[in-house]
Amino acid sequence: MYYRKKNEELLPKEQIEVWECESEDCIGWMRKDFSYENHQNCPLCGHKMRAGERLLEKLPPNSHRN
Repeated sequence: MYYRKKNEELLPKEQIEVWECESEDCIGWMRKDFSYENHQNCPLCGHKMRAGERLLEKLPPNSHRN
């Protein structure tokens, strides 16, 4: 978790593609832009992940992705 200074502006939000864990007991998810594979396993529990979307703050593009 992180905290912002009170005088900082909020970043705009948009629909972002994510990977979401398929296990009902797990809350794991990650942005697709920050993953290296087309098919992911959950880093928390190891189950398969499915494609989804979430309303998240827009971040600069991942410069380490090919």
